[in-house]
Amino acid sequence: MNTMKKRAVFPGQFDPITNGHIDVVRRGVLLFDELVVAVGINPEKRELFSLAERVEIIRTILGDVPNVKVESYTGLTVEFVRKVQANAILRGIRDVADLRYEFQLAQANRAVGGVETVFMMTGDAYAMTSSSLIRQIVSLGGDVGTLAALLPAVVVDKLRTKQRDGLLIKSTSPDAPMT
Repeated sequence: MNTMKKRAVFPGQFDPITNGHIDVVRRGVLLFDELVVAVGINPEKRELFSLAERVEIIRTILGDVPNVKVESYTGLTVEFVRKVQANAILRGIRDVADLRYEFQLAQANRAVGGVETVFMMTGDAYAMTSSSLIRQIVSLGGDVGTLAALLPAVVVDKLRTKQRDGLLIKSTSPDAPMT
């Protein structure tokens, strides 16, 4: 009998975390003994929330989900996967464009780190949700309230607070291309 714990890492920038991400975590944890939500930095994208803020928000949202840990990391995802002794990387797929991109990452992670990737389709309600798109809407001055169906309530509240206190830098240019 195989008694080795099945641990997966669900990596991402999660800036902000969306209901689609939460959906993948809640379903993904059913496939593994433990799921580590790995909050990282993408140097090609502007941030709405600091790394520490994102970790705190996600811990608040997922605090009731058994067998889920939330950790921050920097560097290569495969190095973090090794560090936490995970068996796999969990990735959410929204559409065919995601699949192509994620397939390339999965191949690289297998070649570089010997790590397998498990793909999970997002729920239909979240297929068009993108953190990059949300960052664009918010940074261009959009009404955060219109995003309530896409984001956990705590995220909407924190974005409203940042807007109210003038802590969001309004942008005149788009964020990095959506992935």
